[in-house]
Amino acid sequence: MLLAANWKLNKTGREAVHFLNNYAQALPPSDVPTVLLAPFTALPALCDAFEGTKLPRAQLSYGAQNFYFEESGAFTGEVSADMLLEHGCTHVIVGHSERRAIFGESDELLGKKVVRAVEKGLVPIFCIGETLTEREAGQLESVLTRQLDRGLSRLTNEQFLKIVIAYEPVWAIGTGVVATPEQAEAAHQFVRTRLKAMIGESANKLSILYGGSVTPANAYSLMSQPNIDGALVGGASLKVDSLMALHTECVRAAKEKQ
Repeated sequence: MLLAANWKLNKTGREAVHFLNNYAQALPPSDVPTVLLAPFTALPALCDAFEGTKLPRAQLSYGAQNFYFEESGAFTGEVSADMLLEHGCTHVIVGHSERRAIFGESDELLGKKVVRAVEKGLVPIFCIGETLTEREAGQLESVLTRQLDRGLSRLTNEQFLKIVIAYEPVWAIGTGVVATPEQAEAAHQFVRTRLKAMIGESANKLSILYGGSVTPANAYSLMSQPNIDGALVGGASLKVDSLMALHTECVRAAKEKQ
């Protein structure tokens, strides 16, 4: 089980450190780690402040929301994996629907990012999901298959085990509309089956997160599903109290799955 907090375009460095300190104080020991995914400008401040939390990275860590697969060069506005590692990042989001839709990132580009992240020792949280139009047209499985095949085909079987998948139905992101537990589980089960076709039974070891208007009120019903291994959370991750409540629900679901 993993709880990933995607802050998107929110929080200055000072605000990020304030959040980190308060969340770290409230966070009880558990087997459910939290990763804070911050804007680039907040990463140096988080790096400086993290040691003061005295928490192991296995319990609390942080990462970035994007990066570019090249080492260096004429790529204005981009950052490399080494730049993220320099500031202590452990994870990076790859292929969030906002990156795909707003910034035009292709499946092929995202495949290069996934490989480079793994090669550098970053854990890519690889996002997939269908739009409402695609779901209503019965294209859920074909969309997810395309995104998985094109995004992950460059990985070796060993590298596969170093990634995290996040299923986020685009129609549920930031809309207040959430997939039912049954809808979410069906999609996760399909993803798991597709991953097994790619790498065999090792796919059972991969974490598949759910994202899309997750709140403390609906988290347990989602996280308790057999193939849902955690949450990638947006709006509900911006306040310490709500993220802590989400963590509590994830821990509850994880204990029941044991």
